[in-house]
Amino acid sequence: MGKRQNAPAGEAMSELEKVAHEAIAAAGGDAVVALLDVLARNIDLERELALSRAAVSNGYSRGWHKARL
Repeated sequence: MGKRQNAPAGEAMSELEKVAHEAIAAAGGDAVVALLDVLARNIDLERELALSRAAVSNGYSRGWHKARL
């Protein structure tokens, strides 16, 4: 992590790098605002995942998440 991904042959930049540039552009060119937006969305997704883990049994998820002790 923290390193740029190599672009596939014949492409100028990787798909992840394109998305990063789009996020910065959507934030008005401010990389800090773009990062804060991404971190806020990540927190929301982690919260949703925690709720799903509480609602779904380990057997139903086929062991995708660890069983609660």
